Amino acid sequence: MKVMIRKNAAGVLSAYVPKKDLEEPIVSMERPGLWGGSVTLANGWELQLPDMAAETTLPITVEARRTSLGEA
Repeated sequence: MKVMIRKNAAGVLSAYVPKKDLEEPIVSMERPGLWGGSVTLANGWELQLPDMAAETTLPITVEARRTSLGEA
């Protein structure tokens, strides 16, 4: 699924899923560099993000895979 990852002025990362009209903060990351691991959103969803360079600029839209159900 397409997911936009962005960082707000306070430095908080969030994920926006246009197909679901869902925007949630990222509350935990498997890897400190964000890319190539899984992230957990505030609603409980886990998303697997693609491998990308650490210096990738945000905001960016990527193809992510949902690995847990969390809230609908």
